[in-house]
Amino acid sequence: MDKQAVTFSDWGRIAYSDAWQKQEELLSFNVGTKISARQENIFDPFKINTENHLVFCEHPPVFTLGKSGDISHLLIAENMLKQKGIEFYKTNRGGDITFHGPEQIVGYPILDLEKFSTDIGLFLRNIEEVIIRTLNDYGIKGQRSSGETGVWIEPESKINARKICAIGVRCSRWVTMHGFAFNINTDLSYFDMIVPCGIQNKKVTSLEKELGKKISVNEVKVKLIKHFADLFNAEII
Repeated sequence: MDKQAVTFSDWGRIAYSDAWQKQEELLSFNVGTKISARQENIFDPFKINTENHLVFCEHPPVFTLGKSGDISHLLIAENMLKQKGIEFYKTNRGGDITFHGPEQIVGYPILDLEKFSTDIGLFLRNIEEVIIRTLNDYGIKGQRSSGETGVWIEPESKINARKICAIGVRCSRWVTMHGFAFNINTDLSYFDMIVPCGIQNKKVTSLEKELGKKISVNEVKVKLIKHFADLFNAEII
């Protein structure tokens, strides 16, 4: 299969609500393009002018809850969040509750999977693999945890299992949105206010914590883009 063009954008630090709206617009364009093509009896996905995007950004402190998430996993009263400068949103992605904040790379792949593979499981595993390969570049062994989407370190350890990347997506007509949150130099104390991803008694970590030093976020982005291009057979533009 030929490489698929994927437009890369870095939105920098952006309010969660603004990024969500921009994602919805990109998804809506693709869904509308597909619907119009079907009406014209065009069914070959490679003849339909949908667009693929990979977006990186960073959010001010915010907790987000997936559509099937449990609000009880927010361990602080909602009326206390504003005092602490934390926003909160119930979203339309999969997964439970997580935190986004400064020095964390949030990645939003908005892809038409009909141009890649119509397999959501494979899409999620490939996102995990992008993170696993990036961690390997830093000498860290990232792994999957059975039944728990995301990337972990020592997932089988009852004492030391810790999550370094959360993943939660939405898919409409095989177009994806939302994505992953990869802790780089993230302030992990925010995770004490939630049950991260709804998983009890497991820790959260960051690249900084694992390596004992701050890491260039831009350096990590370069590595992520390379591995994304390799795993998705993408031409990044």
